[in-house]
Amino acid sequence: MNRGRSIPVCSMRCMLCSVVLTLMLCVTAAAGQDRDEAMLANAMRFLGTPYVAHTLDVAPYEEERLVVNCEEVDCTTFVEYVLALSLSGDSARGGDCSEFVRQLTRVRYRDGRVEGYASRLHYFSDWIDNGLRNGFLTDVTATCSSDTLVLHLSYMSSHPESYPQLASSPDNFKRIAEAERRLSGRAIGYLPKDKLPADGLPWIHGGDIVAIVTSIEGLDIAHVGIAVYVGGRLSLLHASQAAGRVVVSSDSLADLLAGKKSWAGIRVVRRRQP
Repeated sequence: MNRGRSIPVCSMRCMLCSVVLTLMLCVTAAAGQDRDEAMLANAMRFLGTPYVAHTLDVAPYEEERLVVNCEEVDCTTFVEYVLALSLSGDSARGGDCSEFVRQLTRVRYRDGRVEGYASRLHYFSDWIDNGLRNGFLTDVTATCSSDTLVLHLSYMSSHPESYPQLASSPDNFKRIAEAERRLSGRAIGYLPKDKLPADGLPWIHGGDIVAIVTSIEGLDIAHVGIAVYVGGRLSLLHASQAAGRVVVSSDSLADLLAGKKSWAGIRVVRRRQP
């Protein structure tokens, strides 16, 4: 299992000229569309960054800590770094890492408190709830889509062997199971995939966070990324396991959803701007 390396965000590597050109093409392609410029710009900074899973996991006997590793990301940590950078505003652009670290802690841990493995927001529905409760996210699908589904979460407690921190700690297992019970039974808004056209929808803006709803038993979200409009189509800027790096999908988001049977639709949330 990969051990996360604590790398200051200020030391994030610069991108090659070709990547900068891609950034310009992708952002300008959305001209006329409502969009979050900060989220898009910060997301584009990660283009080409290697996909690596489990960078947040420490050894089971080690205490949970905030890991900052902008050199290797999975789909969730990519979105977390982009959101934390965007919430940090001018301080992040000025090289002040302390505000970025503060915002990342708010984003990744329940109510911004690092209190063990179970305080990390492992289920993305819990992650979204934390952002709504603490005032830095808005739930777009809850307002703009009439479709709902009921959460039934049990995946982590049903597969403890896949999570060393659960298999080795009865307390962690108990706390995760409690979180699953707390979230289960709740209705959430989502957009079924057959209602998403290739060119997107007016209420899905560039820079929005897109969470892909799954039909896998016990799980809520299978993948996450950032909405981006390219050539009039809604695409996904995401850390792709298949590509092995952060990319802008060559297929539209609608086609990505259609290509995976277990992907049922999407939730869309948006950074709350000052």
